Amino acid sequence: MMEFSDRLLVGKPRDPRLAQLRRWALVVVPLAAILFQVYVPLFFPFLGYLEVPLLVTVYLALLWQKPLTGMFTGAVIGLIQDSLSHHPLGMFGLVKTLVGYFAGSVSIRFDVELPVVRLLLGFFFFAFHQSLYWVLVRALLGQVVPFEIRHLLVVGALNALVAVPLFHLLDKLKERV
Repeated sequence: MMEFSDRLLVGKPRDPRLAQLRRWALVVVPLAAILFQVYVPLFFPFLGYLEVPLLVTVYLALLWQKPLTGMFTGAVIGLIQDSLSHHPLGMFGLVKTLVGYFAGSVSIRFDVELPVVRLLLGFFFFAFHQSLYWVLVRALLGQVVPFEIRHLLVVGALNALVAVPLFHLLDKLKERV
């Protein structure tokens, strides 16, 4: 048990040169995720439950292992998503900023290469994202929005199941030095 917990918590130290996404992917992947979130549900409404920009934010924050870099990544992705959607400008920016910061903080302590950890983090950050968004809409905009726990759990599990293969696919875009 001690061997597994040591691997789960600390993991092997990663060489920062090996954790670099290709330069073109730094622009294309978040942009594709945002466009997916905005336009694909117009044609396939059932895919509107996937929060792909959130998953990309979490992946990039986990990859870089720097809370501030994750925070800025989340802010940029969230603000671009806000500007292309019908949501008030800044709501996703605020929420994804905090998600990026916390994902970057978590990646320092845990071995985020394990699929089980990625599954749990995908679910946790989706639930955190939705809960924080609900709080901000009620507090800042004064709108009454229903908060359904059962819906959150089901859609969170769906996003967590999508996160594992998505993160594996994005791992393939890393450049090796």
